[in-house]
Amino acid sequence: MAHERTYRESDPYLSDLRRICLAFPEAAEVEAWGRPTFRAGKKMFAVFGGDDDHQYVLVFKPDPADRRGLLSDPRFYSPPYFGASGWLGLDLTGGHVDWAEVSELMDASYRLVALKRMVKALDAGAPAQGRRQGS
Repeated sequence: MAHERTYRESDPYLSDLRRICLAFPEAAEVEAWGRPTFRAGKKMFAVFGGDDDHQYVLVFKPDPADRRGLLSDPRFYSPPYFGASGWLGLDLTGGHVDWAEVSELMDASYRLVALKRMVKALDAGAPAQGRRQGS
């Protein structure tokens, strides 16, 4: 069953998020559940979307050591569906977005799901090979 697209190409934050996520070795953007998802190979490390309480959200897999600390910040929350698996949501609409912080969060999330060769390429400074679905 195909899901209706829940975002627009012009949505704020999406182009910055793409720039960060697609810079990782072998990263790809795939639309799933009507949302852009970012993957290391076949495994997701980020989702751009929203829910009833947050218009624009970045859902990601945090480093387990950082999860509790992140949840003490009101910008972070346990999102529907993903939260039960340890993922967190970052409300992007709460004010100024610190893109350096987002880059660090995406780096940690990518490393948690990427294959060893991908992490090795990242550590070696390999050029980005990210792609969008259909490109």
